[in-house]
Amino acid sequence: MGREQTTIRMVGSVERAIAVLETLASAGRDLGNNELARLTKINASTVSRLLSTLASRGLVTQVPSGRYRIGARLLQLGHAALSGLDLRELARPHLLALVEATGETATLSVPGEQEAITIDFVQGESSVQSIARLGRPSVAHATAVGKVLLSYGYKPTSGKLRRYTQSTITRRVDLAKEVERAGRRGWAEATGEREEDLNAIAAPVIGAYGKLVGVLGIQGPSGRFKPSVRRACLPLLLSSAHALSCEIGGRPETLEPSGNADGATG
Repeated sequence: MGREQTTIRMVGSVERAIAVLETLASAGRDLGNNELARLTKINASTVSRLLSTLASRGLVTQVPSGRYRIGARLLQLGHAALSGLDLRELARPHLLALVEATGETATLSVPGEQEAITIDFVQGESSVQSIARLGRPSVAHATAVGKVLLSYGYKPTSGKLRRYTQSTITRRVDLAKEVERAGRRGWAEATGEREEDLNAIAAPVIGAYGKLVGVLGIQGPSGRFKPSVRRACLPLLLSSAHALSCEIGGRPETLEPSGNADGATG
């Protein structure tokens, strides 16, 4: 028997309307009828009819100049779609893929008031493992996840920075430099700063309007998760964080790994 084939019947007018909406959304500015026709390669009279229909339902708005922009109704629909997304459910395949590719433990954390909280993780399969715990706060100044949080404007606890190991950053001027570096390169690391035998790297998960909604991390024992290994894992982490950000409606900047994964300054 031949393989069954599924035929998808596309509705041309809907496809054209979607093309108009996608072009308006990606333009970053108001567009006129003729410009939309040129960009979408759709007949100008057809574009005009599509815009009138979309405007009648609030999906686009015509401004006084006669140009068009995305309408409030479309934003409402977008928010409704995003509200139904479960970050843990979406992140789980990425955590599994990171563990399969690296052999180390992968974690998902979300921002709290001053610290990020681990809400999911997948344990590495190596005989010597790093242990993650659900609900465990990531100390802002002593973990890779925490430094990502700080790089998005969160503030560390007031008072003296607690020393957990000899590598913990305890001077605020040094922490400010480390946070600035994390923000500039788009990822953070910690090398034996909360626990002497634990190294980690972490990258932000960005939602709508550039808001930090989560942090993906990879962690492993310091004897195995060395600088060369962290450098090899970094592109995988950044790729997963970028993909997850896109899945939840974010438009994150695609970053190439920069800087050396050779330990934080403390």
